[in-house]
Amino acid sequence: MSKYYLLQDKKKCIGCHSCEIVCKSNKSLPVGPKLCQIITVGPKMINGLPKAAYVFMPCFHCENPWCVAACPTGAMQKRAKDGIVFVDHSLCVGCKACITACPWGAPQWNPEIGKVVKCDYCKDRIDDGLKPACVTVCTTHCLSFGLTETLPDIRRQRHAEAVAGLDA
Repeated sequence: MSKYYLLQDKKKCIGCHSCEIVCKSNKSLPVGPKLCQIITVGPKMINGLPKAAYVFMPCFHCENPWCVAACPTGAMQKRAKDGIVFVDHSLCVGCKACITACPWGAPQWNPEIGKVVKCDYCKDRIDDGLKPACVTVCTTHCLSFGLTETLPDIRRQRHAEAVAGLDA
C-alpha cells in the first residue's frame, strides 16, 4: 500500500462528479479515460423512498500491484519513497497489459496519446505539499486524504458517529 490513503464518506457524497471533472482537467485527459470515477448504485426503494449511493473508485495503489508486475517495459512503477503507483509515459508502449492485469480497472486507455494513464494521487501536487485535485474540489468534503497512520483514528471516529446515531 501507499503511505497515503484516499477515503470517501459515502454518506456525504451527492454524486456531483466534481472529483472526476477536476481530475480530467488536471491531467488534460480527453473524453474516455477516468482516473477516478463515481459509480452510482441504485436507485433502490428503501422504506418506500428511492435511495442511491455514490461510490468513489480511484486506484488503490496496491502493496503488490498487478499492473506493475504485468508491465513488460517497466513503464508502470511504484515509487519507493511513498508507494504511489504511476506510469512513466516515456516507457509505455501501449500494450495494455496493465489494463488487463488490474482487477479494479484503474489503468485507463488514453486514445489521444496511445498510452495508459492512471491515478497517481496527483503525485506532483503531493510533492508540492498539496492534496490530490479530486480531494480539494469535493463540494461535500466526502473525500479525505492523508497518511495511513492516521487512518485508524478516522475509521474509529466514523464508527463512533454511526453507533451514536447522531449523524444526519
